[in-house]
Amino acid sequence: MTTSSALKSYGPLQFPDRAGLARWQFTRAQRLGLIPGPDVASDRWSAAAFNDAVARLDTIRQAVGTMPDVGATRAEEHLADRFSITVHSGAAAELARRGHLPVRGEYRDRPLYCGLALETFRDRRKVERASAAGRLHMRDAAAEVLRVRESDFDHLVRAGLLTYSEIVEGQHHTQVRLYRQADLDRLARSRRIDWPAVHATPAGRRSPLASLPTKSAGR
Repeated sequence: MTTSSALKSYGPLQFPDRAGLARWQFTRAQRLGLIPGPDVASDRWSAAAFNDAVARLDTIRQAVGTMPDVGATRAEEHLADRFSITVHSGAAAELARRGHLPVRGEYRDRPLYCGLALETFRDRRKVERASAAGRLHMRDAAAEVLRVRESDFDHLVRAGLLTYSEIVEGQHHTQVRLYRQADLDRLARSRRIDWPAVHATPAGRRSPLASLPTKSAGR
């Protein structure tokens, strides 16, 4: 509900508050060109601009949708509920990587994904593909995907043949590196590695991967 007391001009907090818009709705309406930029000063709107927006509130609310920009977990939960499928962690980042889900800022150094794009997303197949390719694994699980020992996995990382996709905070404030399924699949198809020999090496024997050159910091 809008306020009954009019002002001569409105700041970036007064405008949405008095118009009855959430801050994210106001920001998105500006991004969509539904509310113009400040016309009185660098950060203030005239009463005329405010009144014009208020007269179009129903149209603005419909256009900006009902979902604010959200982090990866909420984005993936939304897609899982929408399509009634399992959506793995990493799917939101993969959708963004593929150009299907815009990033609209960040919160605590983590990306925020466009709520409007999520709300209007219709392509189940794109979500399934992104979930499969973007799925994230911790080091031990990633080693299992490649069917190698964890020491072998460390050789692959040391040689620069595999890099982590994301870092999250684990227990006791430790940093946990996560590896992307698509990167593991790509490496598993690589002809640079004699995979039969690696998989046939018994426990306690030197791995063929131990002879891989260490990637230098400048490379």
